[in-house]
Amino acid sequence: MRAFITGANRGLGLELTRQYLERGDQVFAASRNPAEAAELQQLHQQYVDRLVLLPLDVTDAASIAAGVQAVSSNTDALDVLINNAGVYPHAGSGDAHQRLGQLTHDDAIETMQVNAIGPLLVSQALLPLLRAGNKGRILSISSGQGSLTWKATGDPYHYSASKAALNMYMRSLAAEIGHMGLISVIVDPGWMRTDMGGDHATQDPADSARGIIRLTDQLHAEENGSFVTWQGQPVPW
Repeated sequence: MRAFITGANRGLGLELTRQYLERGDQVFAASRNPAEAAELQQLHQQYVDRLVLLPLDVTDAASIAAGVQAVSSNTDALDVLINNAGVYPHAGSGDAHQRLGQLTHDDAIETMQVNAIGPLLVSQALLPLLRAGNKGRILSISSGQGSLTWKATGDPYHYSASKAALNMYMRSLAAEIGHMGLISVIVDPGWMRTDMGGDHATQDPADSARGIIRLTDQLHAEENGSFVTWQGQPVPW
C-alpha cells in the first residue's frame, strides 16, 4: 500500500501515518513544516526506508505541484490519498468558537481554503498517480459539523461551512472519478482528543485512525461518493 497523507504532523494525520507504517506500508507524509514536527521526525528515523516527509501547503499551488513532483520521484503510483489537513480558527483569545459578532473575513477565507479548496486541488493534482495505483481511493476527513441535517447551532460558522463545502467538492469529484475506477468518500472521524478537538473530546485518534484504515481497505465501488463515520456508518448530508 502506498498512502499520501496531508496534515501528517499531528493528531489524526500523525496516527494514520504511524499505523500505516507499523503494518508495513509506504507513506508520503505531508505537512507545512515537517522539519519542525518532532514526532514525525522520530517516525522517519525509525522507518526511513518507507516514510517520505514532504513540505506541503494545501493553499499554495506551487507547493502542491512541488509535492506531486517529489512523490513522482519516489513512486509511479499511489493507492490511497487521505485529505486530513485542516484548521479550526479561534475567534478570540482563549475562545475556540466562531461566534456571531466575532466572525472575520480572513478567518472565513483561510478556513475555506484549507478545509475545502485545498483537498480538492491536492486530489486533482494526484489523480494520475492514483489512477496508476491499486484501486485508487481518496478519503477526505470531514466532520459531523458539515452535515446540514445535524446542524443545530450557530457556531462554528466557518468550520461548519468549510466542511459542508468539502462534502460537496468530494461528492462532485466522486461522480467523475468513479468512471476512472477510483473511489472518493468523505469521513467523519468523530470528536477526537487532538489540538483541534480539545481535551474534553471523547474519541482517541488512534481508534479513529484504525477505523479509517480498515474502512479504506474494505471500500467498494458502490460506496463511491458516500459520507460515513470512521466506523463506516452513513452520515446524513
